[in-house]
Amino acid sequence: MWYRLTPLSPFIARLLGSFGERTAPAMTEVSANPLKKPALLWASVGALGVVFGDIGTSPLYTFKTVLDMTGGNTPQTIFGVISLLIWTLIIITSIKYAGFAMRIDNDGEGGILALMALLGVKNRRRPAIVAAGLFGAALIYGDGAITPAISVLSALEGLNIAAPSLQHYVLPLTVVILLALFAFQPVGTARIGRAFGPIMALWFITMAVLGLWGIAKHPGILWALNPYYALHYLLYGGSGAFLVLGGVFLCVTGAEALYADMGHFGAGPIKLSWSTLVFPSLVLNYAGQGAIVLAGAPTQGNIFYRLCPASLTLPLIVLSTIATIIASQSIITGAFSMTRQAIQLGWMPRFRVSQTSEEGYGQIYVGAVNWMLMLVTIGLALGFRKSDNLAGAYGIAVSATMLMTTVLLFIAMREIWKWNMLASVMVAGVFFIVDSSFFASNMMKLFDGGYVPLLLAALVYLVMYIWHRGIVALAARSGEDPLPVDVFLDELGASGIVRVPGTAVFLTKTKATTPPVMQWYVKHSKSLQKRVLAVTLEIASTPWVSAKNRLALSEIAPNFWSITANYGFMERPDMPALMAQIATHGCPIQPHELTYFVGMEKIVPREDGRGIPRWIRAVFAMMLRNSARVTDYLRIPAYQVVDIGRQISI
Repeated sequence: MWYRLTPLSPFIARLLGSFGERTAPAMTEVSANPLKKPALLWASVGALGVVFGDIGTSPLYTFKTVLDMTGGNTPQTIFGVISLLIWTLIIITSIKYAGFAMRIDNDGEGGILALMALLGVKNRRRPAIVAAGLFGAALIYGDGAITPAISVLSALEGLNIAAPSLQHYVLPLTVVILLALFAFQPVGTARIGRAFGPIMALWFITMAVLGLWGIAKHPGILWALNPYYALHYLLYGGSGAFLVLGGVFLCVTGAEALYADMGHFGAGPIKLSWSTLVFPSLVLNYAGQGAIVLAGAPTQGNIFYRLCPASLTLPLIVLSTIATIIASQSIITGAFSMTRQAIQLGWMPRFRVSQTSEEGYGQIYVGAVNWMLMLVTIGLALGFRKSDNLAGAYGIAVSATMLMTTVLLFIAMREIWKWNMLASVMVAGVFFIVDSSFFASNMMKLFDGGYVPLLLAALVYLVMYIWHRGIVALAARSGEDPLPVDVFLDELGASGIVRVPGTAVFLTKTKATTPPVMQWYVKHSKSLQKRVLAVTLEIASTPWVSAKNRLALSEIAPNFWSITANYGFMERPDMPALMAQIATHGCPIQPHELTYFVGMEKIVPREDGRGIPRWIRAVFAMMLRNSARVTDYLRIPAYQVVDIGRQISI
């Protein structure tokens, strides 16, 4: 069979290479000759521990879940299932993500939120794109809660085979490991992260060796590489074959990480790791599991562990448990990163974000997200108790996210690559049909636990919607009746307002007009510093903003400076650092002598009845009260801050 597939490789490579151009030429140059780039090889090893943990641990439960759904283990069924698993990996992961999605990046960053931002939703009203991107992102939180539970449960269930007397301890051990995993998050993962890659490399090599061991018992399983068996099973397997797709889909949970983590490692290292180690290991292991079942191995319990000699089962359980912990760590870290992106783009409340290491920007900790994920994850483990039961809840979240990504990819093909409608429909249409089939099959498990990730996603989406709606209303209300700076300064002189020594910094969303917080302050204090800086922070649709494009400042009136600072959605503004940079651009200030005036808004209803709905206003007001202080978020020293309380009706 291998000799039939080999001639297709150059053709597929030329086909994929002909679609689109990368927006990061340097990355393309590195990828052109990866084996001569030691740095690329090291990055590829690092990617093993961050990108491929989820998809790399799916053999622990996928084949067993699918066999339980088929209700039989006839040779026709085994060949059909293994063929479906292999070709699902090829179509979704190798072609869709590695071949197409990773060619569309937002200044090197990937993921559904980065793609949504790339399509220009900040500058144009595109509610459909926003809805697709946000709901896809919200579903990832559901995946982040389920992945640790199902992965750790499936790993420890090997005790049912290695030491049946310990099977009653599987659930308690799972809870203990999950508690330790989430409790460890505030420490950060910079040091242990160096070990993740080599451990996962050992895991994939072990899976490949176990797969080869199984294939040796029934080499005929290699015929499942022929897609004929997958198509034949789908066409002639009856209605049950369609339902099996929901289980088959579990083999590509985590494929979205190839795209989402592209900014951490680059496309080249991720593709290299996938094509040279991860994909071959997954194929060999799935084929090995199918081979031992064809050879007569029992299907009770975890089939993955039946690939291993009995004397080595306990060491394998330890290794698989470590691998699932790494996979869970990757998902949790991804949830932290996505939360920061959503905060920067204005779609989530300001959670407290802590940088846990200076070695990498992605080494962050978001306490609120961590503890909420912990509660949900442990609740799922205790509620479902077995990995087989959780499998029903797992596929819906990931398949829906992939479907949303396909929709955005179609728009990107038209607007970024400038493809014609026919080419876009042909390529994206294939992905849409495949993703829709998996999603529809997974939806059949809606009442068997599939409602869990949808409910979680709906709650996250609701939070995003309410926060953004409130922030927009707040900005609009604050910007009503703008007062030109020159008019305001003339009124100061006429009103006898005292100008005191010092420099005042006011944060504002309005440009070239008087900041509302400053008007409020002057109205009640009857004074104003001699020098004023009106600072507007803007978040771009790109993840990073170069230093030369960071600042725009001008003195629009004597001693009145209007400053605009631009940041990417992957950057965190730092006001002291910004002020130090401003001082080098001709603005005569001493950063340590500045006074920052920050508005503390209290939300009240509008009296004219034109405000946002009452329930949205109430929830938004609660979010605003409990969100992190803007001064902490901007790293403003507390001793330089003056809080100004005011009521705003929305």
